[in-house]
Amino acid sequence: MSAWYSSNKRAMKTKDSLANLNTESAKQTLTVNTIRALGIDAIERAQSGHPGIVLGAAVIGHTIFHRFLKFNPVNPSWPDRDRFVLSAGHGSMLLYALLHLTGYDVSLDDLKAFRQFGSKTPGHPEYGLTPGVETTTGPLGQGFANAVGMAIAERYLGALFNAPGFPLVDHRTYVLAGDGDIMEGVCYEAAALAGHLGLGKLTVVYDANDVTIEGALSISSSTDVAGMFRALGWSVCHADGLDSASLINALNEATAQTERPTLVIAKTRIGFGSPSKEGKASSHGSPLGAEEAIKTKAALGYPSEGAFFVPETIKAQALLFKERGEKLERDWQDLFDRYQQAFPKKAGLFKELVEGRLPEDALKNIPTFYPEAGRLSTREASGRVLNALAKHLPTLIGGAADLAPSSMTYMEGMGDFQKENPSGRNIRFGVREHAMGGILNGLALHGGIFPFGGTFLVFSDYMRPAVRLAALMRLSVIYPFSHDSFHVGEDGPTHQPIEHIASLRLIPGLRVIRPADANETARAWSWALRHREGPVALILSRQKLPILKETLKDPQEGLERGGYALLDSEDDAPRIILVATGSEVHLAMLAHLALKEEGVASRVVSMPCLELFLAQPKDYQENVLPSTIKKRIVIEAGVTSGWPKVATDEGVCLTLDRFGVSGNAADIAKSFGFSLERVLQEARRLLNQTSR
Repeated sequence: MSAWYSSNKRAMKTKDSLANLNTESAKQTLTVNTIRALGIDAIERAQSGHPGIVLGAAVIGHTIFHRFLKFNPVNPSWPDRDRFVLSAGHGSMLLYALLHLTGYDVSLDDLKAFRQFGSKTPGHPEYGLTPGVETTTGPLGQGFANAVGMAIAERYLGALFNAPGFPLVDHRTYVLAGDGDIMEGVCYEAAALAGHLGLGKLTVVYDANDVTIEGALSISSSTDVAGMFRALGWSVCHADGLDSASLINALNEATAQTERPTLVIAKTRIGFGSPSKEGKASSHGSPLGAEEAIKTKAALGYPSEGAFFVPETIKAQALLFKERGEKLERDWQDLFDRYQQAFPKKAGLFKELVEGRLPEDALKNIPTFYPEAGRLSTREASGRVLNALAKHLPTLIGGAADLAPSSMTYMEGMGDFQKENPSGRNIRFGVREHAMGGILNGLALHGGIFPFGGTFLVFSDYMRPAVRLAALMRLSVIYPFSHDSFHVGEDGPTHQPIEHIASLRLIPGLRVIRPADANETARAWSWALRHREGPVALILSRQKLPILKETLKDPQEGLERGGYALLDSEDDAPRIILVATGSEVHLAMLAHLALKEEGVASRVVSMPCLELFLAQPKDYQENVLPSTIKKRIVIEAGVTSGWPKVATDEGVCLTLDRFGVSGNAADIAKSFGFSLERVLQEARRLLNQTSR
């Protein structure tokens, strides 16, 4: 065991030391051991959790919160607070103990309910549930990437709003990451971009205990982490993670950095203080056990006053943190009041943005598209809409995974966000879809930013974990996914998404919109920016599509309801309904006209967002898809999944349940049956069948 452990074990040998807290060192040691004891007790009570990191990283957490972090526990959403991200989210009990002891609304009863149904102390930190939790973490590496997004947001907003004498946006982002975080690819991707951008206000403390679930880190990794991060453009320093003085020195070095993010490699011992489990993988993900818990507290010199014991001296610290935090926010509010007098327009915009509100004129210049302008791919329409929006929404920020020219996600005249140009709004993510997803989440979590990030739809798989977390946290992130189907053509099956739209629809809370033409695309962007309940995926075509005169007269609420009747027969009630999305809507309209020539009345329903439509009241669904009309054809260039509930058992799904092929898109479409002839063939077959 370390020298630090031996000396502090002597300092805290018995509960008599509670009467002798006249030194800062003794107070600090008691606080750290209180964090550990609360973690032991909560995990033991729950019979579930991860004690190893609580015991090993308690000094790290204590040092960051007590010595460096700027926060107000009375108002966890104060805009200029420092952000603390527990990327190693399995150590949630460490964070909850810190929040409790520093005055947040996390009570001792909340700690006792750790990992229990309905509690606000779940197994992994959840954004929006527990005060002080900045992001939902647990999938390793995600928190690291989120923190990069938060640091980008701080730098951009500072460039936009700060003025001489008015550092309105001036805070740091701290991360606690573990060996597992550092091993994940998303972490490497995000770290590479952070180093390139020189995010000097980002500090990551790496809890380097050299243990993973399976055993020693050495069985799976021999990476020179310090060398790797230096190569990525980071400043790297080392600390004894069990010694507060060593950590303070390292963090002081980190906070002095302005040009590079900093990795503090803090050597610790997993399960520190546990006589039988210190340094062992067995302390990672299981309770210590009642007997070992008692022995560990004794080894730490912690008072044997029963479970969840917090000394009065430690309880009193919470009030001090509240007083300190309220003063920090008051001082900032005074600064903002003076800023408001000096820059009233910018101050008003700042308030709107940090409250998540769209500026009043943000949507006023969204273009309308007319058929006589010719055919236009929805990715091109999306690009035009994006550029129109960018002129009136100064915190619309994003980019693509090295695909801006193809996905049409570049905002002309807005500059690139770079180390030397923090006011640029185009983020060059590079070929890093997974990091892009995590960084977009961080931008949204920070507040004040309307983030977007695009790639080819087929590569949405690379960022799916981050998209899922965006939906889980209900973050307002927009994903313009282009090249939406086998119509990609010659690039072949590796680049032709087949199952991807259906797969994205399976994510609860993610709205997937596949617009039929340029005007539906414009309305989709408008709705996505106003939708503050979760992320939105825009599924955009590579190929040019007709601009439909029918979409010109579509009320906005048609798209917002997910589906609507786009075209009806003029005189007769429809005998068959053609439901389609995206590029297939035009095919359905051609079939409608051909059926009319045959004397068959039909209805065309554009269904840009299946999830929104299925969430509508039954009377609206009935109005669009009358249950009396059982003959239906659903047309979408993707897998069948999800559509049978719309087609019903008397309808048919003209979909695609196989991978694509390389070739001319028109030839592929004909081969796969996405043709007027095939639609008419299916319609005639259905109409000739006797209804049940």
